[in-house]
Amino acid sequence: MSLLDPKTETEAETETGTGAGTGAPTGSVTREPDAETAPREPGAAGRPSRAVHGRWRRGRVLVVAALLLALLLAAHGLVPNGAGRVGSLLETFLPWLGAGVPVLLVLAAVRRSAAAGVAVLVPAVVWCSLFGGLLVDKRSGGGDLTVVSHNVGEANPDPARTARDLAASGAGLLALEELSARTAPVYARALDGSYPYHSVQGTVGLWSKHPLRDVRPVAIMPWTRALRATVVTPKGPVAVYGVHLASVRVRPGTGFATERRDEAAARLAEAVRAERLPRVVVVGDLNGTTGDRALRPVTSLLSSAQEEAGAGFGFTWPASFPVARIDQILVKGVTAASSWTLPRTGSDHLPVAASLRL
Repeated sequence: MSLLDPKTETEAETETGTGAGTGAPTGSVTREPDAETAPREPGAAGRPSRAVHGRWRRGRVLVVAALLLALLLAAHGLVPNGAGRVGSLLETFLPWLGAGVPVLLVLAAVRRSAAAGVAVLVPAVVWCSLFGGLLVDKRSGGGDLTVVSHNVGEANPDPARTARDLAASGAGLLALEELSARTAPVYARALDGSYPYHSVQGTVGLWSKHPLRDVRPVAIMPWTRALRATVVTPKGPVAVYGVHLASVRVRPGTGFATERRDEAAARLAEAVRAERLPRVVVVGDLNGTTGDRALRPVTSLLSSAQEEAGAGFGFTWPASFPVARIDQILVKGVTAASSWTLPRTGSDHLPVAASLRL
């Protein structure tokens, strides 16, 4: 202790910054803490973490909606098809559930929800597994017989023009549905020059560049809406069924009314199973998609030309803005080389076409 300084030795050490045994020079100045060691305001260190966690915690409703959409797509076959035929209605428009994916993705971006953005990938993957193959262009060249089927529409304002448009396709076989006593003669006059063989049974008809044999109606309904014919091609005979299944309606009280259509489909399946020729083509307006379980008695026996050799969904109805493919070309014992839709006519359906290898 210095006699000249009344302060204690401890107090002096505190002022000069020296400590016992430290060896620091006397009179040194204490250092300011740097940025790394400086104390932060309470909660500052946690702010970035909370922001990240928030992005993963928000949007829970969107996450649930995305997972429910994926479940509905993946398990649509479990939806009951009893009263109201809800299952058939869902399967008719099932591809359109994919429209929910971009909607949910936009909402996830608006909410800045990372969890919702990841969850939306689940229905996207399921949709692609169900329908991605249809988007691939599988059309190829060649083919021995081109078939065109068209529900020409009973209220078609210009059947003669529709007939000329169909003949311009160059098809070897035309199948027309929804003919009437008024319009059938019009189609006959317009097509007979290009198609020397034809037969009309009830409201359906075939026009062919090749001979027709064994033509007869097929009793699928109380009135004639189906026929069967043998088309004698240079590659051999082909059994052709021209079909127009019963119409369906969506009614508030009863739901999706498909009973008559489903009964007609079951009778058509019986006729196809009894067919003796190995090569079979079923064409026409089935008033249902190939994904509709109620049409499985028919679709399980044949292959869809569009699914085998088309590009896209090939929607046909309504012609103004098609949302479903209810007009079909189904085959057995032959190979579809390509499948496509033709331009709109005066009907509310689009014509469908396929080139077949016999």
